[in-house]
Amino acid sequence: MQIKKFRREHKLFLVEGAKSVLELLNSSYHIDSLFITAAFNDLYSKILVNKVPFEIVSQKDLERLGEFVSNDSALAIVRMGENTELLLEGNEYILALDGISDPGNLGTIIRIADWYGITKIICSENTAEVYNSKVISASMGSFTRVRLYYCNLNEYLKKRKAPIYGAELQGKDIHSVKFTSSGFIVLGSEAAGVSAEIQSLITEKITIPRYGAAESLNVAVAAAIICDNLKRII
Repeated sequence: MQIKKFRREHKLFLVEGAKSVLELLNSSYHIDSLFITAAFNDLYSKILVNKVPFEIVSQKDLERLGEFVSNDSALAIVRMGENTELLLEGNEYILALDGISDPGNLGTIIRIADWYGITKIICSENTAEVYNSKVISASMGSFTRVRLYYCNLNEYLKKRKAPIYGAELQGKDIHSVKFTSSGFIVLGSEAAGVSAEIQSLITEKITIPRYGAAESLNVAVAAAIICDNLKRII
């Protein structure tokens, strides 16, 4: 499960750690196997009752099974969800990620989206895989509430009639942008930004004003600032 090829072949992925596994137990994901320590069972036996069958193992065995250097709680083997197209419905915003290749950044963006009540993310095909263990870990359980759809982002956005706002260094100051009640927010990679083909589809380019000397912002930090400003307005 640590290797993408085998995750896809078996349509299974790993979820490790108390926080993520507890979130998983209250989600719609199907758990194939659950391994827990006796200490985890003592703490959460009431939650585990009637959820899924599990096996109590040692911490050493848990760490051998997974990728965490230290795991004294739980590990689950989980069925992947379907890659189902996500559409804009009502007054909502969807994040669109163009080539976000760092798993930690993707996981953090999922967590940020969850914090701000954004439940859908559209990903280009070269964005990191949501089932990567680093993505799952960084999302801190938010992957159970935020849905992702992988597709040809250019073709997807071409079909949309709602406004598309793109994060660009040369865009309009986000503090003065009048966001509509629904739309898309496009974020590109830190190295390359939003690709040229996606830029041509953007309705309005937006930027976070810089007051200091830093060259750029981490994309997950930028996502949080944009979401916060968005929620102040709509």
